[in-house]
Amino acid sequence: MSVDKRDTGRAVPTGRTSRFLAFGGMASAIAGNVAAQGVRALAHGKRPDFGQLLLTPANTMRLTEGLSHLRGAALKMGQMLSMDTGLVVSEELAAILGQMRDNATHMPPKQLQTVLNAEWGTGWYKRFASFDVRPFAAASIGQVHRAVTREGEQLAIKVQYPGVRASIDSDVTNMATLMRLPGLLPRGMVLEPLLTEVKRQLHAEADYLAEAQNLTQFEALLAGSDTFALPSLHPALCTPQVLAMRYMQSTPLDGLVDAPQRTRDTVAAALIGLVLRELFEFGTMQTDPNLANYRYDPETGRIVLLDFGAVQAIAPALAADFRALARTALFGDAATTREAMLRIGYFGPDTAPHHQDLIQSMFETAMAPLRQEHPYDFGRTDLMETLRDMGLALGSDRDLAHVPPAATLFLHRKIGGMYLTAAKLRACVALRPMVEAYC
Repeated sequence: MSVDKRDTGRAVPTGRTSRFLAFGGMASAIAGNVAAQGVRALAHGKRPDFGQLLLTPANTMRLTEGLSHLRGAALKMGQMLSMDTGLVVSEELAAILGQMRDNATHMPPKQLQTVLNAEWGTGWYKRFASFDVRPFAAASIGQVHRAVTREGEQLAIKVQYPGVRASIDSDVTNMATLMRLPGLLPRGMVLEPLLTEVKRQLHAEADYLAEAQNLTQFEALLAGSDTFALPSLHPALCTPQVLAMRYMQSTPLDGLVDAPQRTRDTVAAALIGLVLRELFEFGTMQTDPNLANYRYDPETGRIVLLDFGAVQAIAPALAADFRALARTALFGDAATTREAMLRIGYFGPDTAPHHQDLIQSMFETAMAPLRQEHPYDFGRTDLMETLRDMGLALGSDRDLAHVPPAATLFLHRKIGGMYLTAAKLRACVALRPMVEAYC
C-alpha cells in the first residue's frame, strides 16, 4: 500500500490494555448505535434487521478506521478472512472485511525512531548515507522505508509496528468477539480451530527472522529463473522486528492494466503457474495474494516477488487431495468431485445436503475456466462477481455453520487471489494444460 507523504501518521497503541479498550470502545459504540436504530425501527412498527443495522456507513467507518489505527493482528485478521478465502460469510461481514483489505496507516517518525533505537541501538542512523523516515509502503504488521548505506547499497527496510507480536493472541480474540455481533456470522459457526491457526500464522508472520529464512528458501527454489526476481537480504541489519533487503526498481503490477495483451497474459500465466508449483512441487506456499506483493521490472520483464511472511508448508496429503480434486474437476463426475471436496473439507459429513449442493455448485462454476480447451479470457467474464454473489447468498443462510480447515482456507485464498489478479490484468490464459500437467 502506498503512503501519502503529507500524512504524519498515527502512533500505534502498544499496550494490551490500550488495545483492549480500543476494541471495547468500538464494540460499545457499534452496539449502542444498533440498539438505538433498532428502537427507532420498533417505534415505527418495523422489525429490526440487525445485519442491516450493523452495515450503516457510520458503523462500518467506525470499525474499519478503528482497526486501521490498531493495525497488527486485528487488521491482518480482517484481511486474511476477506471473501477470497472461501469462508462463507454474510454480506454485512464481507463488506466490512472488504473495506479493511487496503486500510493501514503508518506510525509517525518519533515512534519509528523508538523502534529502531531498540532494534539497532542509538546512533543507528550513522550506518546510512540516507534514511527516509517517511515509509513508501504501510501494511497491517509493518511499514517499509528506503535507505542507502554508506557503501552505497540501496535498501528497503521493513519495520514492524511496536506491540504487534505481544498483542496477537488478545487481538485475535477481541476481533472474534466483534465478528460475533448479531447478524454477522451464521448461528452455531465454530471458529475456534480457525482462530488457533490464525494466531499461529500471525506469530510466524511477526517473526522477521523467520521471514528472512522464507525469502532465502524461495530464492533457492527459484534460482536461475528468467521469470521471477526476489530481493536479496542484508543480514547485518535484520532482527526479529526489522527486515532489510535490497531495494529493487520495479512498478506496481496493476500498472500493467494497459500493457500489451501478450505481457499481461505472460504475467498472469506465470503467477498461476507459480501457485501450481508451490502446491505440487515445492510443498510450500506464500499464501498472501495481495497485489502489492507482486511488482514488475520493465527492463528485464521479470516479476518481483515480495513479502514472505505468510508462508505455509503444504502437507503431502493435502497436495494429493487437491491433485485428486483437480483431476475429478477435469475428468470426473459430480459424485467423485463431491467425495474429493469432502476430503479437503469444503463441507463436512454433517453439512445439510442442500448446502453441499450449493457449495459444489460454486466449485463447478469456479472450475469452468479450467475445462476450456482454449485460453480463458479473464477480461471478458463476470466469473468473480458470480462467485461473490453465490457466496453472499449462501452466507445469508444462518444455518450454514461449517468452517473449512484453516490450511484449505489459506490455500484457497491464494488461488482466489490469482483469479482476481488475472481478472485485473484482463489476461487470457490457457489454464487446462497447466493443470493437466499435474493431474
